[in-house]
Amino acid sequence: MAIANKNIIFVAGLGGIGFDTSREIVKSGPKNLVILDRIENPAAIAELKALNPKVTVTFYPYDVTVSVAETTKLLKTIFDKLKTVDLLINGAGILDDYQIERTIAVNFTGTVNTTTAIMSFWDKRKGGPGGVIANICSVTGFNAIYQVPVYSASKAAALSFTNSLARLAPITGVTAYSINPGITKTTLVHKFNSWQDVEPRVAELLLEHPTQTTLQCAQNFVKAIEANQNGAIWKLDLGTLEAIEWTKHWDSHI
Repeated sequence: MAIANKNIIFVAGLGGIGFDTSREIVKSGPKNLVILDRIENPAAIAELKALNPKVTVTFYPYDVTVSVAETTKLLKTIFDKLKTVDLLINGAGILDDYQIERTIAVNFTGTVNTTTAIMSFWDKRKGGPGGVIANICSVTGFNAIYQVPVYSASKAAALSFTNSLARLAPITGVTAYSINPGITKTTLVHKFNSWQDVEPRVAELLLEHPTQTTLQCAQNFVKAIEANQNGAIWKLDLGTLEAIEWTKHWDSHI
């Protein structure tokens, strides 16, 4: 079991998909669920605690755009308290192609930095026990929503980073897989800005096509966590869960 009796850190575990996934995780009975998020939401934390009183749910304020050193300090506090952490979920994301630097900082650099920080505690070359990383990427990492090229590229970068982490597992002892949701009904997609205003109606046009609920996405997210498959590229779209076969067009041969 990848959730029961485990210690889990969930970055952005109070967001749209994040909060429903936190609910599903708590139902599966981890020992500890530590939520790191930018904005505190005491009502949401109280709801998670009430869902399963056997699970210890804690919250720490965290902005993924801080330095690796700052993140390492926060993680040290958590590791000192829990002793071990089994799973890190990187879930921070914004969708607004007006905010170019922030999109890259949150969607890509934040994932890289949080992962880099936890390696100090997990990397087997440093005597660490290893661990598991689940990075929330996006189907736009497969094929862009071309009207939001900055968002799509940031998610493609996060996916590429995750695929490399998985290949590095024999060296680091840290496994990784990506969670790639399709269009999901969250506040993120109700209204957002296209790059250079190339399509002012991009959100409206997207929502004319079939979507999935955050609950459907969360339930499949938990199935992917339980599968615990290093290198898996999971597509969570229209209420389904599918492992994607990545097509190789080039190889470094090293």
